Amino acid sequence: MGSSVDWSRERFTMDTGLSEAVRETFVRLYEEGLIYRGKRLVNWDPILHTAVSDLEVISEEEAGHLWHMRYPLSDGSGQLVVATTRPETMLGDTAVAVHPEDERYASLVGKTVTLPLTGREIPVIADDYVDPGFGTGCVKITPAHDFNDYEVGQRHNLELINIFTIDAVINDNAPEIYRGLDRFEARKRVVADLDAQGLLDGIQDHRLMVPRGDRSGAVVEPFLTDQWFVKIAPLAEPAIAAVESGAIRFVPANWSKTYYDWMRNIQDWCISRQLWWGHRIPAWYDDAGNIWVGRNEAEARARAGLDQDAPLRQDEDVLDTWFSSALWPFSTLGWPEPTPALASYYPTSVLVTGFDIIFFWVARMIMMGLKFAGDVPFRDIYITGLIRDHDGQKMSKSKGNILDPLDLIDGCDLDTLIDKRTSGLMQPHLKPKIETATRKQFPQGIPEFGTDALRFTFAALASTGRDIRFDLGRIEGYRNFCNKLWNATRYVMMNVTEAPAADSAEFTVADRWIRSRLGRMITEFRQHLENYRLDLAAQDLYEFTWHEYCDWYLELSKPVLQGNATPGEQAATRRTLVTVLETLLRCLHPIMPFITEEIWGKLAPLAGVSGDTIMRQPFPAAAAWPQDPAAEAEVDWLQGFILGVRQIRGEMDIAPGKRLPVLLENAGNTDQQRVSAYGRYLKDLARLDSIELIAPGTQAPASATALLGNLGILVPMAGLIDVAAERSRLAKLRERAAADLQRCVAKLGNDSFTGKAPAAVVAKERERKADLQRELTQLDEQLARLEEFA
Repeated sequence: MGSSVDWSRERFTMDTGLSEAVRETFVRLYEEGLIYRGKRLVNWDPILHTAVSDLEVISEEEAGHLWHMRYPLSDGSGQLVVATTRPETMLGDTAVAVHPEDERYASLVGKTVTLPLTGREIPVIADDYVDPGFGTGCVKITPAHDFNDYEVGQRHNLELINIFTIDAVINDNAPEIYRGLDRFEARKRVVADLDAQGLLDGIQDHRLMVPRGDRSGAVVEPFLTDQWFVKIAPLAEPAIAAVESGAIRFVPANWSKTYYDWMRNIQDWCISRQLWWGHRIPAWYDDAGNIWVGRNEAEARARAGLDQDAPLRQDEDVLDTWFSSALWPFSTLGWPEPTPALASYYPTSVLVTGFDIIFFWVARMIMMGLKFAGDVPFRDIYITGLIRDHDGQKMSKSKGNILDPLDLIDGCDLDTLIDKRTSGLMQPHLKPKIETATRKQFPQGIPEFGTDALRFTFAALASTGRDIRFDLGRIEGYRNFCNKLWNATRYVMMNVTEAPAADSAEFTVADRWIRSRLGRMITEFRQHLENYRLDLAAQDLYEFTWHEYCDWYLELSKPVLQGNATPGEQAATRRTLVTVLETLLRCLHPIMPFITEEIWGKLAPLAGVSGDTIMRQPFPAAAAWPQDPAAEAEVDWLQGFILGVRQIRGEMDIAPGKRLPVLLENAGNTDQQRVSAYGRYLKDLARLDSIELIAPGTQAPASATALLGNLGILVPMAGLIDVAAERSRLAKLRERAAADLQRCVAKLGNDSFTGKAPAAVVAKERERKADLQRELTQLDEQLARLEEFA
């Protein structure tokens, strides 16, 4: 990948030093009362058998139902109707709640209802949580299986009845006929039994947000378990202040709002996980169930006053992986020991990360860094977009749409790619779908693009904070850019065989122009790097390399080097060719390290630069390349003249190699001086046979014309084109375009197509219609222009 890192500092989260930092952090937070163990509702993944944090839950809207159920009042005076999207949880209900100001139910508060299917009596309570305008205004309360209900239960001291096992199967707290049923099977049975007893008031279609684990895809359950938590509010306050004060800066700045919104509404962090792998929680239990926290078992025993032979059992849970990751900026530098590395490198300068882990990782690093290292962990947070697939979908193993960067670098045949994408799936039934999609998108596999093209693509696509829809077409274009750089170098080294000594007084206008443009580019390039606008920095490099250095300057150098110049001018041009390219390579190197290192090693001696690697060369400064507005103005005119002639060639379909006569109309003194000074460039680059002035008042022959300010550039058409043949050719093209447009319009006018075809297909057809309309307009303009020469 071309990353330059200090491999001697490589760290693994389970290394001895980092494990010590994790235990030290846990113990200190516990001793301060900021870590506690409690029975709380957590998001439970019944497939992975572990608690997952809120951030690991993906909630998406899905089609479901809303069941309306009748709960009879225990005194026989009537019934209350409640609605739920999860009827099976009614087996764990411990109350029905109404709003305290809802007059409809004021007389019922304090009474009880008989919970159907269980026979238990549960109270009717009043709580502000209830929305009296939603449904009937009555809400079933299941404190052990709903986060909002849990809070209501805490306020009213309601019983917590857990009806699920860790597999989301009904447990022994429910009536016997439901025990052992999967939650979704239990749902069907509960609904059927309510209906049979006349207690089902109705069912309606309903769209709801369904929470699923981001790894397993299983519907997570609010589940009552004993877990370890961090009391997070005291840690969040200084972390909020650090961003507010400017001690930490988000780039782009709008992500700070996202950070604030989450931090100001933060909930205690469940840090325990029921997994086999991770940092084991440093807590031990004696036979009486007492908890003893220590940095190791010996410390825990000492605190418990137990000798070596007394039984002591360590907690089997491990810590959330983000707990250890939150310590990364300082634990990797030797903390809790006051190491020289910690003193030298903490706080760090910049964190580069994706927006999707601002909460998982970034916020927690800030909190822990301020708490334990005494300062912010970094000054700038550069938020990148997520790299999505060509359809805009987030890349994930479960979707089988991941692109391995190494496959883009080295290439990958189709069979290997399919094997990579379909092996180890958590949902194996998706394998055929993933294979079909892969074969369609990559029928020939992935070609080899190389590291530099991939890196440049990532930089060019890195618009501030936006997601990147990755398309192989872009990386192919930047592979061509690498080839362009190779070819430019080949041309330079063919023409420069030794380090040329040159007098700056001999620089041609083209030399002065490219040197000035390089200085301007370096200024903008460095500003964009400093502002984390890698996309604009890459654009600066691309535009200068391809369009200014290669397309223009190399071409402008040819008339000089091919003999139409003095020896001094030729030496100055050779000097400019090689020094501008050497400087450009140093600009490109941070993004394209391999090709620039390779080329620089061969080119540097010709530029008079010594050294064993480009990496140790100074980064280019604009001061070495002073701007020359006069030269830029002259070359702007020169380019305008040449492009005007090229435009006429293209519009009139004149062969690129055919030399043309040019007549100049309204040529002022400056224009005439420029034609005289730059004739060698004009004749070579515009492929001109002659340039003549039209005397004022003289009638010009029938000509195609381009304007450059007030200057008219005329190309007489006589003998250049067969008007009749060209008219016939254009008419055929127009007829074909008109027919295609007619078919396209008819297709878009068909409701069956626009209503049933995928949105992307319809959008593509609309784009085609616009392209055909533009093509027709251009053909009509060409036909009209042709009539001028008939």
